[in-house]
Amino acid sequence: MSLRAAGLDPSDEELYRLLVRAVETDLVHLAELADRPVQDTEATVLRLRDQGLATVVESDPLRIAAAPPDVAFAPLLLRGRQALTEATLAVTELAEEHRANARRRDAGQLVEVVHGAAGIRQALRTVQLSTREEMLWFCKAGHVAMASGENDEEYVGLARGVRYRVIYEQAMLDDPTMLVNVARGVRAGEEARAAPNLPVRLAIADRSLALCPLITNREGHDEPTAALVRDSNLLTALIALFDVYWSDASPLHVAGLGDRVTVTSPPSALGPEELELLSLLVAGVTDKAIATRLGVSLRTVQRRISELMALAGAETRMQLAWQVAQRGWLTQD
Repeated sequence: MSLRAAGLDPSDEELYRLLVRAVETDLVHLAELADRPVQDTEATVLRLRDQGLATVVESDPLRIAAAPPDVAFAPLLLRGRQALTEATLAVTELAEEHRANARRRDAGQLVEVVHGAAGIRQALRTVQLSTREEMLWFCKAGHVAMASGENDEEYVGLARGVRYRVIYEQAMLDDPTMLVNVARGVRAGEEARAAPNLPVRLAIADRSLALCPLITNREGHDEPTAALVRDSNLLTALIALFDVYWSDASPLHVAGLGDRVTVTSPPSALGPEELELLSLLVAGVTDKAIATRLGVSLRTVQRRISELMALAGAETRMQLAWQVAQRGWLTQD
């Protein structure tokens, strides 16, 4: 094993190893052991002393003792690790600069095509595990590579403090199993909303990288493909698309979330179950699916909706939805 990584050249290393074996000796004897001229040996000894690897006692001839390796090399190794860390950061910065310049010169660098369901699934997982702050998600009905209930990386991210904002397409929420998955996500910290229709499937990480399926195998192709979109006007457009849909989407509430739900008016009339029912109703979920989700009969759901209409002074469900929006009954923090 070489000590070159600690900053010793081969000549100095050879002499230090001889010193370790001898523990302590004089200059003349050390020169004989190394088969070197005394003058050259003395110069090497002084370099070792300056690096903290040897102790020199003034005498005639000089007496030299090896410093304990574990003590002597600790600062050298620390400096080496610091230098390696700085070099790694410098390389990372240079690599990013190179990619940015390459993207400016070649538009093909802006979009990477991922092939196959397995490749897309792995890309989704890798993107989420590397996300630091926020994931934005269009959850469209059906799936290309990963069903919503299989996305365990979301819970890992939520536990790390990553913010998840997810918009579900209305058709998904008619499935009672899907509602269970949504409830699980919201309870874990996900911010969920619903929209009647979503234009594409989409995942955006830290507003710096987007994954968007391009072709699905249901369209007669052998395998689905997706695009990884990096910093560009295209990515900016995808982010803007999400922001527009998010502002228009209906918040989804889940019963039993405590402080996660804000009821602005009237605070004493609406409980968690009423809020969940309202959020599903406004999202366009059918009465039957709502009944299954809440574990009540269809008649009970219809009765509660009638009671909410009376509370809001609405004669139709459309008016109820308008009143809910105006009164901020589904407003989230």
